[in-house]
Amino acid sequence: MRVPAVRSGWLTQTFVHWAYPPEAVRALLPEGLTVDEYDGAAWVGLTPFVMADLRPHGVPAALPGLPTFAETNLRTYVRHRDGQDGLWFLSIEVAFPLMLAARAIGAPYHQGTLSVSDEGDTVAYAGSRGTGGPSYRLVVRPGDPIEPTERDVWLTSRWRAYTRSLGLLWETPVEHEPWPLAGATADELEETLTTAAGLPAPEGEPVVHFSPGVTDVRLGPTRPCAPGGRAENGSVSSAR
Repeated sequence: MRVPAVRSGWLTQTFVHWAYPPEAVRALLPEGLTVDEYDGAAWVGLTPFVMADLRPHGVPAALPGLPTFAETNLRTYVRHRDGQDGLWFLSIEVAFPLMLAARAIGAPYHQGTLSVSDEGDTVAYAGSRGTGGPSYRLVVRPGDPIEPTERDVWLTSRWRAYTRSLGLLWETPVEHEPWPLAGATADELEETLTTAAGLPAPEGEPVVHFSPGVTDVRLGPTRPCAPGGRAENGSVSSAR
């Protein structure tokens, strides 16, 4: 990435993943994107975290008063018709209203009441979208650091996000250091985000990871994807 547009940290992040039949996820994707499968399944992730020190490129992280807030996204994994892999967000809950401006490029932000807190040996996340809207409560117990397997990396590491707006697919490239991952267990998990997004309720035990986070996240400028998968300026977008 030559020049990032935005920098931040993504801290205290938990990844909760469920396997889904590919056809259940395929029905929620726009034209131009297909399900990226692992072991014959589509995967949907609930990922709560703390967005820290959000700022334009060139502003130091140590500057006082930079916004830090809770965010939670529900996402799945996709490939563009050109083969590039990335994220497709089914919903994004956020406690910072200015992030709603990203709806202009199709990012499905919803303002809500969110919290992240340490509770002894566990980390608790909770959020709700207005009165009677989708909500979640998650209490995780982080374990020891792990050496990530191929599946661990596949589930947690994506270097672009796709959105759709104005009849176009858009991509936002992402760079950051590798996730330091730990195994984790979910002591409590209640959520209605999946069904609100149009999915069946999850079945089976989820795959859970915890990370203290990454501190130097770089988001590139969002730009429309051309039909062949290249950005409109002719360059291939990749953060690898």
